Amino acid sequence: MSNQAEFYHEILGQTKALINNESDIIANMANVSALLFERLAEVNWVGFYRVVDNELVLGPFQGKVACIRIPLGKGVCGTCASTGKVQRIADVHQFDGHIACDASSNSELVIPITIAGKVVAVLDIDSTAFERFDKQDEQGIMAIVEAFEQNVTV
Repeated sequence: MSNQAEFYHEILGQTKALINNESDIIANMANVSALLFERLAEVNWVGFYRVVDNELVLGPFQGKVACIRIPLGKGVCGTCASTGKVQRIADVHQFDGHIACDASSNSELVIPITIAGKVVAVLDIDSTAFERFDKQDEQGIMAIVEAFEQNVTV
């Protein structure tokens, strides 16, 4: 097991301990974003956008102030929410339609939160480093999202 795999295994355990027996989605979003912001290196923003009335609305996060509303299908987060597919972007400046809430962000990882077969939110992680996120980061964060999805109700 690589150090990165061990790292994500440890964070997954911490996530489960934080959200165990708590079904409130907002409370869990707050703790998960705080944990990831604290533990992940080279990230400048970690948070959730919730699907509300056919657009993304800012949820609990850690980092600088952020865009409050993002149309579905627009930017990295809106694309993730509308397609239900992970977006791992090495250079956000090359992403057509990127929405720059923080001009210092250079790479991004966005994972859909799916409950009962429907995307209800996305987890957005930004970095000032280019190519910050690799396949192991994606898999590690996806495991955390799966634990999150299994523990909440909407």
